[in-house]
Amino acid sequence: MRRTRLAAILLTAGLALTACGASTTANAKPGAGAANRGGAPSGGSSLPNSPGPAGDIYSQDRALSPNVAGQKALIYVPNHADGTVSVIDPSTYRVVDTYRTGGGPQHIVPSWDLQTLYATNDEGGNSLTPIDPKTGKRSGANIPVADPYNMYFTPDGGSAIVVAEAQQRLDFRDPHTFKRQYSIPVNCAGVDHIDFSADLKTFVATCEFSGQLVKVDLASRKVVGYLKVPGQPQDIKLDSAGKVYYVAGEYSGGVDLVNADTFTLMGVLPTGPEAHGLYVSRDSRFMYVSNRGGTKANPTGTDGSVSVIDLASRKVVANWPIPDGTPDMGNVSVDGKVLWLSGRRSNAVYAIDTSTGHLIMRIPVGHEPHGMAVWPQPGRFSLGHTGIMR
Repeated sequence: MRRTRLAAILLTAGLALTACGASTTANAKPGAGAANRGGAPSGGSSLPNSPGPAGDIYSQDRALSPNVAGQKALIYVPNHADGTVSVIDPSTYRVVDTYRTGGGPQHIVPSWDLQTLYATNDEGGNSLTPIDPKTGKRSGANIPVADPYNMYFTPDGGSAIVVAEAQQRLDFRDPHTFKRQYSIPVNCAGVDHIDFSADLKTFVATCEFSGQLVKVDLASRKVVGYLKVPGQPQDIKLDSAGKVYYVAGEYSGGVDLVNADTFTLMGVLPTGPEAHGLYVSRDSRFMYVSNRGGTKANPTGTDGSVSVIDLASRKVVANWPIPDGTPDMGNVSVDGKVLWLSGRRSNAVYAIDTSTGHLIMRIPVGHEPHGMAVWPQPGRFSLGHTGIMR
C-alpha cells in the first residue's frame, strides 16, 4: 500500500478516536489529571486484572490513568554496553540526562501500579535500578536480583515475573521487595519475551536460542506446552482481537503467526530482515514491526526498516526503510503519532512519524541501546516489558 493511502487510514482512525472522546486525554500532556496514589490503578469500570471489552484487548490503552499524574513525558534508553540510561525529552528530541545503572541494562520496565520504572541489569549487573517517573531520575540503590534479562507482572499485580534468561527459569517475586516467591523452570534456551492471553489466564514466552515458545498457566503455575517456530523468536504480541500471537522471528524473514487458542503455528508473514520488536498502534488497527536489518550471514547488517501490518487482514500494508538503521525496541507516543525505537547497532534512537513513515529525528545515545520505554503510556496497569498495558 502506498504511504499516502496508509496516512489516510491512520488519519481516519485518529478522527474516529477523537469522536469517541478519547482524544482529550490522549492528546493532553502526560501527567494531566487528578492524582491517585492508591494501590490499584484506576481509569475504567473493569477490575484491574480483567480483560478489556470483547473485540479489542487494547481498548483501555487510549487514556492515561490518574495514577500517572505528575509524571514527566520522557524516553528512557538503556545503553546495554555502557551501563547507563539516556533520558530524552520527546518535545525537543534531545538527551537531557544520562546516569549509571548496573552492568548490562536490557529493558526499562514500568511497574504494575505505574509508579516506578526499573532498569533490568543482567550480564554482571544482577540488579534492578529504580527510576522515579516524576523526576526522571534514579530513586534509590540498585536492588539485587539474579539474572533479570526482562521483567513482567502478573495481571493481578501480585508478582513480578523476572525472566532469568541464563538460568532458564521464570522467577516470580514480590513486586515491591523482589523477594522470590517461587520459580517455574523452562526446558528451552534463551527465554526472553512474554505476552498474555486475552483472558489473562495464561502467557506465552519466547525462547530465542532453541527456537521455541513456551506456554504457562498462571493458576496451576505450570508449563502447559511448547511449540517449535521458525527463526529465533524475539518479541511476542497478541493481536487486538486476542486470537493470534505475532512472534518476531529474527531469522525467519518476518513474524510467525500462532493461534492463541490452539497454540499451533499458522504460518509466517514476511516483513523484513531480522524482525525484532512489535508494537500495536493506538487505535489497535495496526502492528509495527521493527526489522533490525541483519541476517545469519550478516548479523551486523544495517538494512533496517519498520513494517506495518493491518491486523484485520493480517497483511503488510507499508514498509518504512531506515537508512543505515537498526531499529530494535521502544513504543508509540501517547497520541500514537510517533513510533520511538532504539537503534541497537547504530547507537541511536529513532522517532518515526506513524502516518507517513518519515524519520523525524535520529538521536545519538550510548552504546547498544536496547529495550527503551516511552513513558507514561495509556492504560490501567502494566504487564511489564517496555510498557505492555491493559
